Amino acid sequence: MSDSVVVFDRIRENLRTFRRKGDFIATINTSINEVLGRTLMTSLTTLSVVIVLFLAGGETLRDFAFALMVGIVVGTYSSVFVASPIVVEWENKSPKRFK
Repeated sequence: MSDSVVVFDRIRENLRTFRRKGDFIATINTSINEVLGRTLMTSLTTLSVVIVLFLAGGETLRDFAFALMVGIVVGTYSSVFVASPIVVEWENKSPKRFK
């Protein structure tokens, strides 16, 4: 969830900066590229701790750690590769805001 907020915040900042260039999709792409390294490092660091918890936490914590691993992977994927295309499609449906 917080990764989506970071991506959308960067998109909002870049829309102000690149508004005169007029290419909405390029602005989205630039925003994702700027945030991608930070997002992957944060997710991989958290995932590594959860993997250790999964392997060394015992039978009691294994299901919980597995749920956390799935959540981290799905959350990171959706923040980068699902949320931004939804914004692009939303802009294509009502292009008045950017232009």
